[in-house]
Amino acid sequence: MRRIWAMMQSVKPTWKFAPLSQPFVPRPGIRKLEGVVFDVDGTLCEPQNYMFTTMRQSLGIPKSVDILTHIYSLPTPQAQADAMSIIRSIEREAITHQRPQPGLRELMTYLDSRDIRKGICTRNFDVPVHSLLSKFLQGIDFSPIVTRDFRPPKPDPAGILHIARSWGLVRRAEPGEKAGVPADPEEEEKRRREDQKQEDRMKQDGDAADGPELVETHAGEEVADASGLIMVGDSLDDMTAGRRAGARTVLLVNDANRHLAEHEHTDYVIERLDELIDVLEKGLL
Repeated sequence: MRRIWAMMQSVKPTWKFAPLSQPFVPRPGIRKLEGVVFDVDGTLCEPQNYMFTTMRQSLGIPKSVDILTHIYSLPTPQAQADAMSIIRSIEREAITHQRPQPGLRELMTYLDSRDIRKGICTRNFDVPVHSLLSKFLQGIDFSPIVTRDFRPPKPDPAGILHIARSWGLVRRAEPGEKAGVPADPEEEEKRRREDQKQEDRMKQDGDAADGPELVETHAGEEVADASGLIMVGDSLDDMTAGRRAGARTVLLVNDANRHLAEHEHTDYVIERLDELIDVLEKGLL
């Protein structure tokens, strides 16, 4: 069985981030912004939603079926590799049509001026991600970059929590709390390898993994803490992953996702990336 990674309870936070226009002063209900995590397609670059229709047609699956879930459920490693190759070829073709989101460079320059760390958590594979960065964001640092190779993918909070841990953001597990991302990177990698070996054995035996299990943590154990982060994205997967990780969420709204503006996992809505500058300056989130 694979396991799920640490997650905070899925409730809206009652605190706000301190305005970046002022020196940070700890006080009740106010937190320091520790970093911003971005999705890629539809967030850093303009949406290329046609890709997903083409992928599903090529794989022979309906709109209701998640593409990556379908691929990971295929019975053999070769079948999974073949299906992954199909969607990667579609993504490679789409690279030529990548366009930056309005306000992209302005927001990243601002975050750098405020020494705010930036990470990426995407379900894309690495080639389109690095293409976007090299074409439109030269000189802007994102680290770490969590791509499709990291599992489980969004809407699981694992990728966001991995970023938090890599930035040294940890907390102590509460008594009786389940599932924790280890603060020790060696322990994290060890658990991930064990999970993958177990999943591979199950596939070889013809058994289907029925989903990840929660792992009990010990009270006081260090686990990743994403409560000082903002997740910026354009999909329900982004909003849910952010909420489950304990981060604040910002929806970059467009005509296709406008219904998510009122979703319980969405904390704030912007129509251009550079609108986030005023939000952070004034501490509106």
